[in-house]
Amino acid sequence: MISLEYPLSLGLAFGLAVFLTPLVRWFAVRHGYVAIPRENRWHRRKTALLGGCAIFVALNGAWSMMVCQLGWREFGAPILPVVICGAAMFGLGLADDLRAMAPQHKLAGQLIITSALVYFGFRLGWTQFDTLNLFLTILWVVGITNAFNLLDNMDGLAAGIAFLGAAFLALWLFLAQPFVLREQTLLLSLCYAGAVLGFLIYNFNPAKIFMGDAGSLYIGFLLACLTVSGGSARAAEHGFVHLVSVIGVPVMILFVPILDTAFVSLMRKLFHRRISQGGKDHSSHRMVAIGLSERKAVLVLYAFAAVSGGLALAIHYVGLGPGILLIGLYLLLVVFFWIYLGKVKVYPERSILADVESTRLTPILVNFTYRKGILAVLLDAGMITIAYYSAYLLRFEGQVGANFDIFLKSLPILLSAQVASFFLFGVYQSVWETVGLSDLIVLIKAITLGCVATMLFLLFVYRFESVSRAVFVIYWVIIFIMISLSRLSSRILDEVVKKSKKNGDPVLIYGAGVGGQMVIKEIESNSEMNLSIVGFIDDNKVLKGKRIKGYKVIGTIEDFESILAKHNIKEMIIAFKDIDSEKRKAIGDTCERLKSNVNIRQMKLIID
Repeated sequence: MISLEYPLSLGLAFGLAVFLTPLVRWFAVRHGYVAIPRENRWHRRKTALLGGCAIFVALNGAWSMMVCQLGWREFGAPILPVVICGAAMFGLGLADDLRAMAPQHKLAGQLIITSALVYFGFRLGWTQFDTLNLFLTILWVVGITNAFNLLDNMDGLAAGIAFLGAAFLALWLFLAQPFVLREQTLLLSLCYAGAVLGFLIYNFNPAKIFMGDAGSLYIGFLLACLTVSGGSARAAEHGFVHLVSVIGVPVMILFVPILDTAFVSLMRKLFHRRISQGGKDHSSHRMVAIGLSERKAVLVLYAFAAVSGGLALAIHYVGLGPGILLIGLYLLLVVFFWIYLGKVKVYPERSILADVESTRLTPILVNFTYRKGILAVLLDAGMITIAYYSAYLLRFEGQVGANFDIFLKSLPILLSAQVASFFLFGVYQSVWETVGLSDLIVLIKAITLGCVATMLFLLFVYRFESVSRAVFVIYWVIIFIMISLSRLSSRILDEVVKKSKKNGDPVLIYGAGVGGQMVIKEIESNSEMNLSIVGFIDDNKVLKGKRIKGYKVIGTIEDFESILAKHNIKEMIIAFKDIDSEKRKAIGDTCERLKSNVNIRQMKLIID
């Protein structure tokens, strides 16, 4: 295949989608095919549906033209079953858009279409057992199809993630070694990416058109099929390393829809809600709930998808060991961020974890699993393993080689010693949201004890033969950084969210002392106040220009008039107990003279 055909197929599909999408929107609006705002849906205004039609026609139109140009027998016929089954999935989604279908009927249709695809020989080669591969293929394709259907919950989200997935898949196919259907899959992947990107122009916030189920089911199904046809037919026969890389590539490319589906399913199960039930509880919705705009929430998920795709490519080029290490670090970041999102209150129901009378989970299991920090222990075990292996890689400059055996022998010793040390020093008794300097000092002692205990054991048993002392020095630094960041993750994310949150009426705090800091805490934690902090004013001129809790002291009371005019202040909170009556009257007179309707309030601490 001539290299020029690659960008041509992408550009052709993109151009067709850009041209067709406004036409489909006009047709949908004229004939009443619009999404009506509902309580359990995110959009707030009527929006045209049927955008999936533009994606479908643009993709298949570009693919057909390119196949005719390059040769039907070589580039069209081998992958035709994917195209036909994709058209059937599009038809199923379109039927749901036009006449709402029951979830079980849609699932039945998806299983039939996927089974037809498997019949034509398209299946994963993850194991040496054909029957197991068949069931894994059906599970993979149907699962990814529904994952994109669920992911289509905010403007531009599903389309953007689909484009990134197709782009990384195409790049992987372009760089990979030749195998069956490589060029055919690459051509279809580029047509897919172009069509989705052209539609995304009209679907990004604020969306002018939605893709509907016809689009979400179609792009999810086709992308899942492309990862199947773009993989090795017998990956399991080429060894464990090859198998891990083959499985890792599609999983990482489609990581965001897989993660969001798993997250929503788990949270709904914990709150006694049906998984098929709609709601504003997806990852994107929770990001908006903590203060991000819709666009920023979507862009954050784009960033996760881009990093996942990059790591999928890295597996082939940095080696299995470093690749798994990078993915492990990335997964830790993901875990901490989604734990943070999981704390956002989006359900009126009580969690199953809070219900000790629940028949689904015994009180003993609830206490043991959640209140005793088992999750924290498991996370620490993962971080200890990653930190220890990282220390070996750094010490031996990326070539662990013969030292891998001593790594495997000493890892269980280090894990047990380190976790036992954490329990001994009470590391698991601290609350992550309130971790401070004293907790970090305790952590230093616990890590040091764990390292020393491990080294003494190795000295006693192995006489420290083939064991590098430098490894433990490097490990100590890495694990301290990782554990510290994990404990501070909630506070770090709070700070990041606080800086990005600009909603609410501008408020000025008078008084930068302890009272002012208490006001900040209340405003940041109480979304019902609907206030956005502009900064402080304080009578102490030395504080002018300084920052308190991240907010600037922008002047003194003498600067109040200019501050009021510049920042459009709507609220002013006096954050100290006593204020001179003349000073308060002067503030009121200034507001009246400038015809500024500022609500002046004074903080009070009431202990009843």
